[in-house]
Amino acid sequence: MDELELFDNMDEALSGVVLALGGAKKVGHLLRPDLPIDQAATYVRDRLNADRRELFSPQQVVFLFKQAREAGYHAGMRWFAGECGYTGTRPAERDEQKADLQRQFIAAIGAAERLGKRLEKMGGM
Repeated sequence: MDELELFDNMDEALSGVVLALGGAKKVGHLLRPDLPIDQAATYVRDRLNADRRELFSPQQVVFLFKQAREAGYHAGMRWFAGECGYTGTRPAERDEQKADLQRQFIAAIGAAERLGKRLEKMGGM
């Protein structure tokens, strides 16, 4: 995929994501498997059309960016990060994600232990 794509707005960035994922029919089925393929595709196209009032929900936007990452397409996310003032974004490798989750887990356990000790001192346990 072309990582040098330049987008002017979120609609264009999401359009790039949808194209990278196989188009409106494929993405429509991912987002709305309850609808017939053509209706699901219309659902997606309506949300990519700046002249329409329909929008993707924040959860759907996150889902689409995650799907794009899995497909190896990062231009949409890079546009989004740049629009928010971030630089140097890159997809994390699975090992990095796992290590980060392990660090968060260890920190959470430590915090729970400290809270338990404080409760114990207060006679709460």
